[in-house]
Amino acid sequence: MDERKAAGAGGDTADSVLAEMRREFLDELADGARDLTLAIDAARHDPGTVPEVVRLGQRFGLTIRSRSETLGLSPLTAIGLRLGDYLGEVRNVPAGLVLDDLERFVELALDIGEGRIPVDAEQGPLVRTLPAKRGFAPAEVEVRDIEVVLVMEPGTQTHFVERELQQCGYRTVQVSSTFEALPLIVRTKPDMVVVSAVMPGLSGIDLTIGLTAMPETRNVAVALITSLDPSSDALSLLPKRVPIIKKGPSFGDDLFNALDNLFLI
Repeated sequence: MDERKAAGAGGDTADSVLAEMRREFLDELADGARDLTLAIDAARHDPGTVPEVVRLGQRFGLTIRSRSETLGLSPLTAIGLRLGDYLGEVRNVPAGLVLDDLERFVELALDIGEGRIPVDAEQGPLVRTLPAKRGFAPAEVEVRDIEVVLVMEPGTQTHFVERELQQCGYRTVQVSSTFEALPLIVRTKPDMVVVSAVMPGLSGIDLTIGLTAMPETRNVAVALITSLDPSSDALSLLPKRVPIIKKGPSFGDDLFNALDNLFLI
């Protein structure tokens, strides 16, 4: 009996500690949002401070991305990831547009933190209300409601793929870890996932096989980027419906064909 009471007390203590940590995090979220909003307002009158606002926004995104998952606030994880990704390539985006978009990220984060959007809300529709990443697309390109997740490490090739997709009007988000990509894809159900075969930890081939097999994600279009020979044993494990985008001279044509075959053009 005493052991059961102790176990119950321990459970209550763990729950109360988690609740306290969550309250502290939400207080920090509110403080960070307030500071960022004030900085955005100031930058509208002094464009020279925009780079500092971008850095402040990146810190805000990293904070909510790194801490929200363990506290049962996974929608904030998705927002933090997209905010950091959006701000990573804004050199060619008009400052006013960056500030407007950043303000939208903050508003949505606060809506979740303050309970106006429930933490169990569907994340697919939620993330599509966020500003689209614009770093590689001309301002006149109309953003389409097609979400593409790039599971690729940063680099020239990733920039090329992202530029091509953004110039088609697609919404893009880049994730450099297969382990981080998996729950994101399950929760947000993008229209397409482009995966690099060689990734640290869980390989892109393994991730692709898993996505095409799991009931939650098997209807999500997936394409694989690789330099492996088409006859390799590793590629033979892939479902036939997965398009292969080869690195090399045919890369651009393969990417176009993959999009076409998946009915995204």
